[in-house]
Amino acid sequence: MPPEALTWLTYAGLGVVVGFLSGLLGIGGGAVIVPTLGLVFVAFGFTPHLVMHLALGTSLAAIVVATGSGAREHHAHGAVRADVVRGVAPGVLAAGLAAGAVARVAPVAFLKYFFLAFMLYVVAHILFGRAPAAGRPMPGRAGLFGVGALIGGLSGLAGVGGAMISVPFMTAWGVPFKSAIGTSAAIGFVVAISGTAGYVVAGLTEPSLPPWTLGYVYLPALLGISVTSALMAPVGARLAHRLPVALLKKAFALFLLALAVKLIVSL
Repeated sequence: MPPEALTWLTYAGLGVVVGFLSGLLGIGGGAVIVPTLGLVFVAFGFTPHLVMHLALGTSLAAIVVATGSGAREHHAHGAVRADVVRGVAPGVLAAGLAAGAVARVAPVAFLKYFFLAFMLYVVAHILFGRAPAAGRPMPGRAGLFGVGALIGGLSGLAGVGGAMISVPFMTAWGVPFKSAIGTSAAIGFVVAISGTAGYVVAGLTEPSLPPWTLGYVYLPALLGISVTSALMAPVGARLAHRLPVALLKKAFALFLLALAVKLIVSL
């Protein structure tokens, strides 16, 4: 088999796994894509100091379609709080665009351990997290901008859509859980768009990128993951009603943490 065909099959296969598990377990695609894609890049001999940048940028680009389609579906069911999205979007856009620039100048060690810390937060949230008690008032314009900047900045540096950050904020403000999920999908779409743009621009002048990149987005991985993950996510979602998802999610959270640690050690 030609090396090029093997490369495409690898990324398509990764998309199958990402889409299926995301649909089955409800764990955001970015949390799956970044560590697995990083390990694939290491195995394919990518320049070590660019692996994290490419994994983060490609992950954000790969979740644009998923978050966009999810937000559209939730909006059709009246589950998106447009006022919240409008309030946090400016902060998300500003911080998401800045994330790529920060990643460009930050030491690789910072990116590695920031992602590991974020994965520890995700795992702790899945294993031990409880929904925050509602009752806090919705913040004003400045407060929503600050929350958006926090979501956009942290999510952009971790290569994820940010649901683990945005949903707790909204439930604390008294937003019903289903609306919090739908609104989070819309916010995640803004995160993915702005973060992708930030990583593309930040990487345009990087001299040692491999072929077939657009900034810090690796196009073969983006295409392979996007196509097959979109096909497999509904399959996983249907099986979610037949399998013990709560137990599987906890086990998979620990597996994700192991992947993140393996990536850090590999770099």
